[in-house]
Amino acid sequence: MSRTLLSLVVLLVAVYLLLCAGLFVFQRSLIYFPSSGAAVSADARLTLSMPDAEIQVITRAHSGSRALIYFGGNAEDVSRNLPGFAETFPDYALYLLNYRGFGGSGGSPSEEAIAQDALALFDQVYASHPQIAVVGRSLGSGVAVRLASQRPVAQLVLVTPYNSLAELAVQHYPWVPVNWLLKDRYESGQYAAHIRVPTLLLAASDDEVIPRASTERLLAHFPKGVATLRVVPDSGHNSISEREQYLQWMEDVLNR
Repeated sequence: MSRTLLSLVVLLVAVYLLLCAGLFVFQRSLIYFPSSGAAVSADARLTLSMPDAEIQVITRAHSGSRALIYFGGNAEDVSRNLPGFAETFPDYALYLLNYRGFGGSGGSPSEEAIAQDALALFDQVYASHPQIAVVGRSLGSGVAVRLASQRPVAQLVLVTPYNSLAELAVQHYPWVPVNWLLKDRYESGQYAAHIRVPTLLLAASDDEVIPRASTERLLAHFPKGVATLRVVPDSGHNSISEREQYLQWMEDVLNR
């Protein structure tokens, strides 16, 4: 091998390693896209005090045994769900979590930090509302399914869910050793195997982000008879919530 060719190979390897290093260092900026969130009144906010951060939760107070906890997508302003949820689920107290760095919450987002926030929120809500439905959308489906495997959730709804974030990352970055580099893996399939409560999976008919095959692999991990998959017609990953079936099919499960 000539010296010129050897130098070129060394340069290409160095560039590749630098790209991998950059992806490792900045990977969470490719997963989480914090939004400031819409302004809401003080009585529609709850502050969850964690040891290392103050977490903001959008709320709609309601007395009674039922509550709904919502985990949104990786760039979602969860407050936008409040009007629709309040109308569709009038008998539920509502709690919409702003991830760390989102909507005024402190800290920086990571899978483990968000998982701990979710557990703390559930435990606080459970003290007043012993029947808690959990809804997770897109990235939040991974948060929701993990929580449901660890706490006595009454019902679970997963919107545009995936089997594993690591699996999706491999598809998007086939040239990168994802399994070595990825910190936040969101292995939803592993948690689904431990869930025994009624679960609805809502998929978009034309989802351009989460392949249907990934959702179906997740479905296969649930114990037999626990989970049902329904496909919202004429919808994409971001437009699914604009279709009438979105809230209607949730209502069929949660308002029984």
